[in-house]
Amino acid sequence: MSRIVKSINGEVRKRTAKRCRERGIVIPTFRQMREPSLVPEAQKKRLEGVGLWDVNPANLFRITWKNDHETGLFGGPNYLEIPKEITGIKARVVGLVGKWFPTGAHKVGAAFGCLVPRLVSGEFDPEKHKAVWPSTGNYCRGGAFDSAILGCHAVAILPQEMSQERFDWLKEIGAEVIATPGCESNVKEIYDKCWELKADPANVIFNQFDEFGNPLWHYNVTGPAVEEVYAGMRTPKTRLAAWVSATGSAGTIAAGDYLKTLFPGMKTVATEALQCPTLLRNGFGGHRIEGIGDKHVPWVHNVRNTDAVAAIDDEDCMRLLRLFNEPAGRELLVAAGAPADAVGKLDLLGISCICNILAAIKAAKYWELDENDVVMTVFTDSAEMYLSRLAELTAERGPFTAIDAARTQTGSLERQAVDNFKELTYADRKAIHNLKYYTWVEQQGKTYEEIQAQWNPEYWRELFEDEVVHFDRLIDEFNAEVGLG
Repeated sequence: MSRIVKSINGEVRKRTAKRCRERGIVIPTFRQMREPSLVPEAQKKRLEGVGLWDVNPANLFRITWKNDHETGLFGGPNYLEIPKEITGIKARVVGLVGKWFPTGAHKVGAAFGCLVPRLVSGEFDPEKHKAVWPSTGNYCRGGAFDSAILGCHAVAILPQEMSQERFDWLKEIGAEVIATPGCESNVKEIYDKCWELKADPANVIFNQFDEFGNPLWHYNVTGPAVEEVYAGMRTPKTRLAAWVSATGSAGTIAAGDYLKTLFPGMKTVATEALQCPTLLRNGFGGHRIEGIGDKHVPWVHNVRNTDAVAAIDDEDCMRLLRLFNEPAGRELLVAAGAPADAVGKLDLLGISCICNILAAIKAAKYWELDENDVVMTVFTDSAEMYLSRLAELTAERGPFTAIDAARTQTGSLERQAVDNFKELTYADRKAIHNLKYYTWVEQQGKTYEEIQAQWNPEYWRELFEDEVVHFDRLIDEFNAEVGLG
């Protein structure tokens, strides 16, 4: 049996299949999310006239990096290259774009990876269970969206200081919303609320920090999307130098595990906020980079596969959010030689995306990468999610002027250096790995034996490569029982 799906409840699965039949729900497999060309024509036909954010069963098939937002169907992976006139480095910086997922962020895929295997196995009963989504923002949005489509009751838990856009949307989609004290870094408060909710067996907690469906989705869907983008720009001299990913839940960084099976010399760089340098310095604190850095090492992080840590000052991210979106900032970038069409797409970058770009710059400078090197990263969500933050910055600091733009370009981009960047030794990785003990064994009920097991690479290979085969078989069987084709 699966490490994730512990049992098959045939009676519950039968009832759930009937619910799905009545609601017109067909569930995509992981292989279809990875390669939408495998999606049946009947399901593609259902997408006609369905908006990207519509709570419509057809949109389950849009949980992929390959949505063509113009046609409503599928194409190649969505990505954006950041011009060297902006990065200031020779190496190419390229990121997958998450805006074109339903909900506007790729976390809807991670949530799918957590909920659907339990749903199609009968472990989760939508008639009596509630799906609880603890998060700092995008994950609970994705969970609420998936739940709404699949006819499941959703409960979203997130810190009260997250952007207002998150709370507004969650209420609109019909989720219960619980705001916990603090900011991005206050994850323990979320865990405490989860323990409280666990007292009611009707509440099923889908904690992205310890749910293996989260990194499994990224290994099998995000990783291949990166591979495809890189293949399209590869030349005989090109090298895939690094995969850079913030480590909020340690889901997205698992794409690096997949890429290392193809490019063993590639480096995986974990990114976090300098104001909360958990991996870099075993430190803590609050910060403003929404979506990353949570004062602990996630249970699902394969630390042994992480080669370096980059800590980014949240002030740089907030300044660049303005530089990339305010007219004075865009005018300066174009005047500095950046292509106007590329500058016009900078609103595809949310705050954590900017953090990833800065980490990519640090990595390129540290390893002295050149024009033959490609640094791949991920642009989780867009500036659309942070319009209230832009308004707050204007209220606090006044209008963003040409002088502000010049200072930001010089201070936050050109002067970005290799400080707060650490290449990890074997001993460094083991030390970070061992930090899991304090959160997961002492507080969350995990075992010391499993921490030890996680140090074995085979543990993760089996998880990422074997489990997905099992999941797809369960989905195929469930869809056959639903009987909608």
